[in-house]
Amino acid sequence: MASSNRVEPGRSLSNMIELPSGFSAYVANIGIKDNTDDLVVIAADAAVSTAAVFTTSRFAGPSVTLSREHVANHSARAVVVISKNANVATGPDGIADASEVATTVAARLGCDPTDIVVTSTGVIGRRYPMERVRAGLQAIPKTLPRRDANGPARAMMTTDTVVKLAEATLPGGARIVGMAKGVGMIEPNMATHISLLFTDAAIDADELDATFRRVVDRTFNCVSIDTDTSTSDSSIVMASGAAGPVDAAQFEAALYAVAIDLTKQIARDGEGAKSLIEVHVGGAINPAQAKRVAKAIVNSPLVKTAVHGGDPNWGRVAMAIGKCSDHTDDQSIDQTAVTIRFGTDEVYPRLLDEAALAALSGYMSGTDVLIHVSLGLGESESTVWGCDLSDTYVRFNADYTT
Repeated sequence: MASSNRVEPGRSLSNMIELPSGFSAYVANIGIKDNTDDLVVIAADAAVSTAAVFTTSRFAGPSVTLSREHVANHSARAVVVISKNANVATGPDGIADASEVATTVAARLGCDPTDIVVTSTGVIGRRYPMERVRAGLQAIPKTLPRRDANGPARAMMTTDTVVKLAEATLPGGARIVGMAKGVGMIEPNMATHISLLFTDAAIDADELDATFRRVVDRTFNCVSIDTDTSTSDSSIVMASGAAGPVDAAQFEAALYAVAIDLTKQIARDGEGAKSLIEVHVGGAINPAQAKRVAKAIVNSPLVKTAVHGGDPNWGRVAMAIGKCSDHTDDQSIDQTAVTIRFGTDEVYPRLLDEAALAALSGYMSGTDVLIHVSLGLGESESTVWGCDLSDTYVRFNADYTT
C-alpha cells in the first residue's frame, strides 16, 4: 500500500517536498506577473515515458494543440508552465509564440522541440509579451538547479490561495509527486486545470498512458467548481524510471492517492469557497449515470448556495436529480426509489421536522459537506467534488480583468 502526504494549506515552503529522482526544476519571473515567479520548467535527465490528457474545449489554446502533438508518442523531456497568460484565441501569432517557447527551452536543455510540453494558464485573448518571454527563456541554465516541488507549485498559481502539492511512496521506495493549480473556470471535460505529476518508477509508456487515463477519470474528471471548462486544461505525468520497476497495481493506487488529494485541494480552494462538497451517488444503472447525477447536484447553483448558507434544503438536491433526463437510462429514475442524505442523516423520503432540519444547519455550514444519494436502480456509483458558491466568487470574477 502506498503512503501519501499532502502540503496543508498555509504550510511553510521551508517544509520542502523533493521531486522524484531523475527530475530537476527551474522557476523565474519573466515579466508576466508583477512580483512573483511565472515560469516553471521541470525536466528529466533524458526523454522519458509521458502521458497527458488535455481539454476538450473547441477554443483550446496553442499550448494544448502543440503539446498534444508532442506527447502523441508518449515521450517527453520537459514540461513548461507559463502562468498568468493563457495565450488562447491569439491566432497564428499565438501558435508561433507557443512553438517558439518549445524551441527555445529545447535549445537550452539540448533536446528536440518535440520533447517539450508547453502549458499556459491565465487571461484569455492576450499574446505573450514575447520580448520579455524571450529574455526570460534565454536565461534558463543548461542544468536546472532546483530539486524541490514547492517552488514550481507556487509559480504555477494564478488565483489560487494555497500551494497544491501531494506525494506518495510505493513499497521499495519509488515516489510520486504531484502539483496542481486551479480554483475557477473548472468543469472537467478532461482534467480541469493544470496538474503535473512526476515519478521515478519505471513504467512502460503505453501502460503509463492507460493507467493515467483511468486515474484521471476517477479524480480530476470528478471535480467541478463552476461548470466552466477551461481552454487550457492540461494534466501530465512523467516517469523517469530511476527507481526501477514497480508493481502495476501498487503504482496505480499510489497515482490515484496523489491525484485524489490534488482533486480535493482544488475543490476546497474554489474562489470564495468555505466548504468542500462531496456528492456520492449510488444505486445507479451504470457509472455514467451515477456521475451525471452527481455532477448535476454539485454543479447546481441552488445546491451550492444552500451549502454556503448552511441551509439543509434537500428539495434543491431533488430538483438536480430530477433534471437528469437527457439520456435513456436517466429516464428510469423514479423519485419513489430515491434516497437523499446530508451526511448520515436521511432527509428524503423520510421527512424531517423543522427542529431536525434546523439541527442539520450546523452540518451544512461545515468545512466538509457530504451529500449522499441512492437512486435505487442498480449497483453502480460515482463520487464527485465541488464547493459552495459565495458572493466572493461573483465579485472576484466580475472584476477579474478590470
